[in-house]
Amino acid sequence: MGVDHRKLGIWTFLGSEFLFFGAFVAAYLLYLTTTAGGPGVEIFDIPFTSISSFVLLMSSLTMVLAHHAHTQGDLRRMRMWILATAGQGMVFLGGQVFEFNVFVREGLTLTTSPFASSFYVLTGFHGAHVFIGIVLLLSLYTFSLTGKVKPGQHLKTEMIGLYWHFVDIVWVVIFTVVYLIPEIAVLG
Repeated sequence: MGVDHRKLGIWTFLGSEFLFFGAFVAAYLLYLTTTAGGPGVEIFDIPFTSISSFVLLMSSLTMVLAHHAHTQGDLRRMRMWILATAGQGMVFLGGQVFEFNVFVREGLTLTTSPFASSFYVLTGFHGAHVFIGIVLLLSLYTFSLTGKVKPGQHLKTEMIGLYWHFVDIVWVVIFTVVYLIPEIAVLG
């Protein structure tokens, strides 16, 4: 097919992950109104989550810049952009941890209701993927320092970039379904 088997492997893996996320999004939508008298979407802080989302989405730009630098053989710039991408991922995760703590104080816990469970499983599963992405980015950074990733090996950066872009794309769907659509329904 003319595609490197490693790249085909990552695309296959990401396709299976889309199915997992699709199932979690479907469960969330199914349980959206089953709050069992507990808090629901009204406790979401759309402006805060929008800023956190913007940071995560901008990390796709820094990932593209990292890959471009690697294809140009500039490992110093590649490392700089990799660290920027990982840092943005950490900011996003920090925002998610903060948000979860606020929600727990408001009474939205994993066991409060089917809505709460589906919310935490969906967003937590995504957060776990962001964390894995950060580990991959920092590993790539370290390997580039030790010579295990060289200028001509940009497929490694591309594959981690594909994973990172996947994480961002999935967040766009989650943010829209979890935060924006219920807000529009409430206002409308």
